[in-house]
Amino acid sequence: MVAEGFTVDLNAPLVFQVGHLGEAYEQWVHQPIVGKEGPRFFKSDFWEFLTRTVWWAIPVIWLPVVCWSVSQSVLMGRTFPQIAVMAASGIVIWTLLEYIIHRFLFHIKTKSYWGNTAHYLIHGCHHKHPMDGLRLVFPPAATAILCIPLWNLSKLLVAPSMAPALFGGGLLGYIVYDCTHYYLHHGQPSVDPARNLKRYHMNHHFRVQTLGFGITSSCWDWVFGTLPPPKS
Repeated sequence: MVAEGFTVDLNAPLVFQVGHLGEAYEQWVHQPIVGKEGPRFFKSDFWEFLTRTVWWAIPVIWLPVVCWSVSQSVLMGRTFPQIAVMAASGIVIWTLLEYIIHRFLFHIKTKSYWGNTAHYLIHGCHHKHPMDGLRLVFPPAATAILCIPLWNLSKLLVAPSMAPALFGGGLLGYIVYDCTHYYLHHGQPSVDPARNLKRYHMNHHFRVQTLGFGITSSCWDWVFGTLPPPKS
């Protein structure tokens, strides 16, 4: 692919190439290559390994953390109804965070070398290779970093004895989000709402990439006016 005199070699590690595209990066990254073979990111086998995550690692790693977090609120004397409300609230908060992150961070426009490089790493690669099954969920290290502001937000919003349950609900929302995202790309749902949600997300990838930022739900797209128009 030639852009501003620079050719991206798809057979070579991509991460440190894409920055050279400059302003042409935005167009290049939104021209998807539909194939299950994922590109190589880094020459180093170690760094390459860190970019690849199987989908089932998400519930295996993070569900025990959810259980531990909720148990802390139990040990502090909170009742089941209180914990259920907090966990449900955490899930709702996550759906909003999911929308905000996807819309304003994952789809930020870049043109500098390091801006393009960073964007490709966090989300651009997904739009360029949407069927790459090992880069559809967050690597655990990235999720661990995300947990820090999520925990601090939980402490800010509710009492200390409720914060672990709220955080656990938010983390459970994230697990549902990442597993849903993988399923929307590689599953074949035959009934609604899953079938409709898959159509909605594929529309974001292949038709209107500047709208439809919800993954687990389209509710926040409706609230904030980013629903894609119906097909003509």
